[in-house]
Amino acid sequence: MADDEKMQVDGDDGIDEISPMTLGHYYQRLFPHALYYKWLNYNGKLATTEFTHREFSFTIKDGIYLRYQSFKDSDELQRELQRLSPSKIDIGAIFTAPPKHAKSLQPGVFKPVSKELVFDIDMTDYDEIRTCCQGGAICAKCWRFMTVAMHVLDRALREDFGFTQIMWAYSGRRGVHCWVCDERARKLDDAGRKAVAGYLSLVRGGAEQGKKVNLTQRSAHHPHIVRSLEIVEEYFEDVLL
Repeated sequence: MADDEKMQVDGDDGIDEISPMTLGHYYQRLFPHALYYKWLNYNGKLATTEFTHREFSFTIKDGIYLRYQSFKDSDELQRELQRLSPSKIDIGAIFTAPPKHAKSLQPGVFKPVSKELVFDIDMTDYDEIRTCCQGGAICAKCWRFMTVAMHVLDRALREDFGFTQIMWAYSGRRGVHCWVCDERARKLDDAGRKAVAGYLSLVRGGAEQGKKVNLTQRSAHHPHIVRSLEIVEEYFEDVLL
């Protein structure tokens, strides 16, 4: 994509113009069913609870959202994808029982037990500093902000936390998702996940507060900060000048 080319990805899910026929062909001919199953079953040939107790949610025709979908094996998932042709698939947590039975279980029995540690980096987070695009538009120039963010996050996850099973994927709209699949990461409770996110966060604030990076003399010398600055400096002239 040339620097002056912009890809517009606005819309509720960025998939409003995909016809049902196109989606049908995609799930019949292109969707990587075998790899998808291998990933979410964590390489086991026979379905384990990593797969059978996993919640899937589908957005189908007319924006209908189907939660608590689960499948006994790869073949059942493939048949359902080809039947429904969802415009969006959300991968949820692994529960104590197959999610499709959630409504029939006693309260307190159906609980989440694990989930990959997922980070979402959105291009719109950079609207205050990028000068080429705004909103849902993306070009090769502003995508470099995502490249820097991915390098910073990937190095921190590997070097500071020792994670190794990390997958990066285009979000389908205007950003990227980082899936940390190590068992240690999948078993983290809410407090552990917040601690990891807090460690990686420098920009604080909300809609009513200007985003600022506040570094004390002590925190400025933290190895994570020093390493991140070195990565940013490598890209600074190329991205901003």
